[in-house]
Amino acid sequence: MSERWLPQTPRDELVLEAMTAVRAFSDAMDRMHSGIRGEMDMNATDLAAMRLMVVREQRGEWVSPHQIASHLSISTASTTKLLDRLTASGHLERRPHPSDRRARVVVLTDAARAEFYRHFGERMGRMRDGMSAFSDDELRAIVRFLGEMETVLAE
Repeated sequence: MSERWLPQTPRDELVLEAMTAVRAFSDAMDRMHSGIRGEMDMNATDLAAMRLMVVREQRGEWVSPHQIASHLSISTASTTKLLDRLTASGHLERRPHPSDRRARVVVLTDAARAEFYRHFGERMGRMRDGMSAFSDDELRAIVRFLGEMETVLAE
């Protein structure tokens, strides 16, 4: 560890502890996603696309092929192959955009949504159980913290 990152104050120690916890949580999420990839017989990119679709669907947002390419940092050709693969497997459908008929959107099929929640559901339940020991104020702080981490990492 470089000297710049050696804790000098109690605040530095706490920040380092938080960063270590984030890294450990990220590793746990990676292991969870790896297990789910195996259960769903998908590669990492396909599962990442499915996760994006679920999150955007929960937010009430439409997803375009371009947004998938941008989110996954893959080429349009790779995105087309990914969408072809997930459409052929019955996970996604391409549809006209509801308000812009020139554009296309990608949506989860009912079967894909059910499969996704079947594999993630138990794990999400365990995460909810783990949150039961935290007060509402602590959970609000966690939400704020994770939102800020998402923002700074996306920049």
